Amino acid sequence: MPSAQQLMEVINIQTEIAKQGLDLGGVMMLVAERTLSLIDADGSAIELAEDEDMVYRATAGSAAPHLGLRLKQATSLSGLCVRSGDTLRCDDADTDPRVDREACRKIGLRSMIVMPLKHKGTTVGVLKAMSAQATKFSESDMTLLGLLSELVAAAMFFATKYDNDDLFHRATHDDLTGLANRALFMDRLRNVVALRARDKNAASILMIDMDGLKRINDNCGHRVGDAVIKEFAQRIKTGARVSDTVARLGGDEFGLILTPVDLPAGTETVIQRLEAEIGPEFQFEGQAYQLQASIGSAHFPLDGHDIDHLVEIADQRMYAVKKQRHTRKPELQRPQK
Repeated sequence: MPSAQQLMEVINIQTEIAKQGLDLGGVMMLVAERTLSLIDADGSAIELAEDEDMVYRATAGSAAPHLGLRLKQATSLSGLCVRSGDTLRCDDADTDPRVDREACRKIGLRSMIVMPLKHKGTTVGVLKAMSAQATKFSESDMTLLGLLSELVAAAMFFATKYDNDDLFHRATHDDLTGLANRALFMDRLRNVVALRARDKNAASILMIDMDGLKRINDNCGHRVGDAVIKEFAQRIKTGARVSDTVARLGGDEFGLILTPVDLPAGTETVIQRLEAEIGPEFQFEGQAYQLQASIGSAHFPLDGHDIDHLVEIADQRMYAVKKQRHTRKPELQRPQK
């Protein structure tokens, strides 16, 4: 049976899940991270069923580098879990015929628990705990994860439901790009800082300014400018992870909350990935537009704990980058015919 300390940890996790509210990415990352310490797992993941695949949409520990990994439902233990609706345990992936053996070896796991996340009869995802050791997990570990599963599934269910609700979406998202708006960005940032303060982990925020939007609006019209903004927003979203919050804060200003993140290398890696995504020419109505962004970052807890202060620091660093580029050739301009 689970110990009193483990049961208290479950209660604490449930409280933190409730505080995440409708932040689906935050709920999934929180559960993935907390699973590690709850049952002493090496790695964990929340997988969602997408078409014929199971996709790693939140990861922690040894599974962290495999975010986005796709497994075939038909040949994986996760897929079997979704189809059967039962919690499944694998004691040795090298000999268990139900598992995707190649994927297990790629991740480095020998044993795992796979639990369906069900709400009112609907399976909304799968929680997987994994270990590099064979026969790592016990019936007690399965009981502990079972105590979490219903609340986790309900949180994911309602986050998805209300994210798709028109009134809720319009109140919290930017009409043009579909990204989170400033109000939702600040709310998510407040939650992230509070969570990271408790678990002693780091987070970063990026302030991203699109270079040259005024020029393109003046020279080519706002219809073209809107098309460029939408493309720019999509490229930022592509460069982000499911656990990150991407927002349009107004005009040509965007924000990104990175959690979890390793400082400083993790933040620099994301910035480099964003610049690579943003950089290629954007073709619109027979014309090519060169996209470029100025990006500044601030880090919790290195730069402080106050969210307004963190935003201000990231803003200042973003404008410093923009100033360095001021003497360079104009960006986002339409090439001469």
